Amino acid sequence: MPELPEVSYQKKYADATILHKKIIAVETGDKKIYQSPKSDFEKHLKNNEFESSTRLGKYLFLKLKKTGVLVMHFGMTGKLDFYQHDETPKYTQLKLIFEDDSKLAFTCPRKFAKLYLAESVEKFQESHSLGIHALAISEKQFLDICDGRSGTIKGLLMNQSLIAGIGNMYADEVLFQTKTHPKTKVNNLTQKQLKSIFDKIGEVLEVVKEARIEGKRVPESYLTRLRKEGEGADCPRNNGKIEQTKVSGRTTYFCPVCQEEV
Repeated sequence: MPELPEVSYQKKYADATILHKKIIAVETGDKKIYQSPKSDFEKHLKNNEFESSTRLGKYLFLKLKKTGVLVMHFGMTGKLDFYQHDETPKYTQLKLIFEDDSKLAFTCPRKFAKLYLAESVEKFQESHSLGIHALAISEKQFLDICDGRSGTIKGLLMNQSLIAGIGNMYADEVLFQTKTHPKTKVNNLTQKQLKSIFDKIGEVLEVVKEARIEGKRVPESYLTRLRKEGEGADCPRNNGKIEQTKVSGRTTYFCPVCQEEV
């Protein structure tokens, strides 16, 4: 599932390719992806153009010149594909043709992505109960969110109504980097531990964001790079073997030696 770093890459891609270009034709795909009637998208996008982009958590917002925003949630396999040839990319769910004959395809093979029309970023954030953007949250806001909570720390990090943008993969990474067991209860963590987790949220997201944008691998010290190897991979700190468990219904990777359960 694309998380904040991957959406940051899509934002940079959109900024470099599709802003300030008049849309002259709109083609829509599977209705499952559209959160309003497809005819509404055709009506609002045709003869319009994108002025700017904003990201909030796992969502990309493309501000329209005339009114409102196009909102994209990439699901597991959604992505943008800008091109100038005539062959429409496979699995295209939204195709925009611009005045200069360039095109944008929103592709999604598994059809888990979602496309919305919204009045504004703020209205969408309110109506979808999205929390504070993970790279904009302050230490005080984070500590206030944690105060009095009895659930697991991983569950809290993934709760989009509290903090928007951290999903399964990078919650695991933050907790690995702070040597925190993912099932640890929030109210069992000290202020020092919570502050360490807060610091690592920003660090991990920035490091992975830059890696995604620059097309580089994440650092060797990161758990993220081992996820494809699965359970039994060597801990990046050489402290043991990576194990799997379930937390908040999600497959969770951790090192039982580095992240001792207390």
